[in-house]
Amino acid sequence: MKFYFPDSQDQISPGYDFINDEYPYHRVRQRDDLYAHQAVSPAPYDGILVSKAIVDGTVNGAGKYAGKYTTGQRDRLYRDGVSHFFGLPDTMRSLGDCGAFNYIDQEYPPYSIDEVLDFYYKCGFDSGISIDHVIFGYKPDLSEEDADPAWVKRREISLDLAEKFIEAVKSRNKLMPEGKKRLEPVGAAQGWSPDSYADSVSRLQEMGYKRIALGGMVPLKTPEIIACLERIAGVRKDGVEFHLLGITRVDSMERFVKFHVTSFDSTSAFRQAFMDERNNYHTADRSYMAIRVPQVDGNLALKRLILAGVVSQSEAIKAERECLKLLRQYDTDAGVEVQEVMDALRAYQSLLGDEKKLKKVEKYEATLTDRPWKHCPCDLCRKHKIEMVIFRGTERNKRRGFHNMTVLEAKMRKLPLT
Repeated sequence: MKFYFPDSQDQISPGYDFINDEYPYHRVRQRDDLYAHQAVSPAPYDGILVSKAIVDGTVNGAGKYAGKYTTGQRDRLYRDGVSHFFGLPDTMRSLGDCGAFNYIDQEYPPYSIDEVLDFYYKCGFDSGISIDHVIFGYKPDLSEEDADPAWVKRREISLDLAEKFIEAVKSRNKLMPEGKKRLEPVGAAQGWSPDSYADSVSRLQEMGYKRIALGGMVPLKTPEIIACLERIAGVRKDGVEFHLLGITRVDSMERFVKFHVTSFDSTSAFRQAFMDERNNYHTADRSYMAIRVPQVDGNLALKRLILAGVVSQSEAIKAERECLKLLRQYDTDAGVEVQEVMDALRAYQSLLGDEKKLKKVEKYEATLTDRPWKHCPCDLCRKHKIEMVIFRGTERNKRRGFHNMTVLEAKMRKLPLT
């Protein structure tokens, strides 16, 4: 089972100063910052997934969507290729897609076959997924005649584009010089039911696809995904493999493998580090809530309170510094007890006047008492210690996301997937 991490230009600065919360003076982001596979060992994933929509943006009704890349980054990706741009080791694969969620509100995908192939070939991807259009809805018993006409249309658009895509890939691959890497075409299957997914897979196989990406399943419950995979297994041809787009679900991976799922991609473990309400720091057995210590100078909500005269800036700075000092002293066993740290965290949060967040402070006690960072073997936890469980700024939060992926990688490695 191979795990692809979807790129969103998530990097960390190795020289970041956590004591003063400052970047190195001579930092050049593109030269110095690290992706997860460069920051921890072993690499927490087997490959990277890069979306055309993230790199090139999309055009929608509101105008041009700029994507995540600067013009300079985009030019360098096209010029140097995906392997060099990301510093991928030889063992790591690259997969391109169109980023269908970025144009989900449009009636038709905004890219032509040639535009997508230019992206895949110029960047030198190992594999590329055909253009698809996500279907919003799952009704397991609906036939094509009874389904929403918009869903039917989106499935037909995806299949029509997939047919043109694979023929265009065959033509371009024939033109590649001897010894140059050929693109592996991956067909995208969409559906709203087990039968519609199975029919999409059947038709993609007839077109010649040996690897098929199953899209639109992120909102589905695991039994619903299994139901689709069971139905798809009934039409699968020998040698055809499946990729689950946006699905992690480690507890179900053994079942997915039985239905010839060989790869998946997901940002879930990474994003939980800073987007989940509670499960921010993962371990093999459980998750912990990260300890929020807002930056007085960097937290927009806090700055608004200060400007409005609701919160005293000097008192906020004093409370912030006291929390950080006690957390670091607690980590080094400098005679500080858990309750002393908890009192400081409560006092700081009380100052901010957010009752909801004040109640969450009590959840921090388990994080402090168990000290999970001290038991973690990952490179980042060993280096940054308690900073890894402090919810504060992108450098700590992304490091915690990278840590979560090392936990996911370790769990995947222990599964009997063969």
